[in-house]
Amino acid sequence: MATERESLSPTQIGLRVLWPACWTGLPIKLAFALVLFAMGLMQFEGRLGIAFLMLLTSSVTILAMPIIMLGLGSHFGEGIGLPILFLSAIPIDIWAFGVVGSTYFLERFRKEPPARLGFTIWWKSALAGAVLLPIMWYAVSAVTETAVSTSHSIAQAESLRSLFDTGLPVAERIGLEVTIWGTIAFGVLILLLTIGVSTIGRIVCDIAAAAPMAPGDYQALIVRWDLMRVPRDQGLFLTAITGAGVLMCLLFWSVLPETTPHPHECCKKPEVKVEASFKPIETLKRNEQQIGALAVKVEALEQLADQQDEKEKGKGKVDGGKTAMPLP
Repeated sequence: MATERESLSPTQIGLRVLWPACWTGLPIKLAFALVLFAMGLMQFEGRLGIAFLMLLTSSVTILAMPIIMLGLGSHFGEGIGLPILFLSAIPIDIWAFGVVGSTYFLERFRKEPPARLGFTIWWKSALAGAVLLPIMWYAVSAVTETAVSTSHSIAQAESLRSLFDTGLPVAERIGLEVTIWGTIAFGVLILLLTIGVSTIGRIVCDIAAAAPMAPGDYQALIVRWDLMRVPRDQGLFLTAITGAGVLMCLLFWSVLPETTPHPHECCKKPEVKVEASFKPIETLKRNEQQIGALAVKVEALEQLADQQDEKEKGKGKVDGGKTAMPLP
């Protein structure tokens, strides 16, 4: 079992510490994010996925995010809520690193967790992220642009036109381009992410190397890190968590534009009249009645036109007879 523990690579160690720590603090971060969204202090625009990914790993992006936004000209969103969210995530990440790191030291390294372990892992990870993430951002962006242009040139190559009369079809050309540049960009991203996670693993290994061995056998250590996750005063812990949840819910509903399901004034949709349902039998009957009424009106108009014609003819005969009479 000791050999199995010693055979872990820095990448595996970094992933086993960073990933649980991120998911440990994520529910609390999301609660703050929802409140800030409701208050209208934060807008992620089209990069919502990237921003939430950086929120998930804010322990290593807290210093890298300003460098990427100011130095490389990339923006994840607008509003004062984004820096507030990342600053409020600092104590959450420190606590998450402390919980995950302490249990991992006991279970995996059999080392005594140092004092302020969470803070130590957090600030070293933040410094590593401030160096690695901007490099990763720039490298992946440059490689993606180059790969896109190269894949477009390959799809337009004359050698492919010999396979088809009019060149490569549109759908196949788009699929070829996406496959080429997507594979290259994804491969570079995975490589750089592996380097970053391995760096976090080396940080954890350096901290563990300076830590003393934990007393007791392996079973005792397992019992110890199990008990570390159980609060001493469970009633107080449950009351505090429940009170914080109720407070966040009340704050969320109080800062919403409206507490009813009516649309906001700025987002009102134009009124649309609901059309009556189509009933074919009633429609046919109504059309027949209208056609019959129109036929009666047409017949009446025809009779009236005939009567007027007869009157005009009779009047013409009378006028003709008066003109033919000789003068006395």
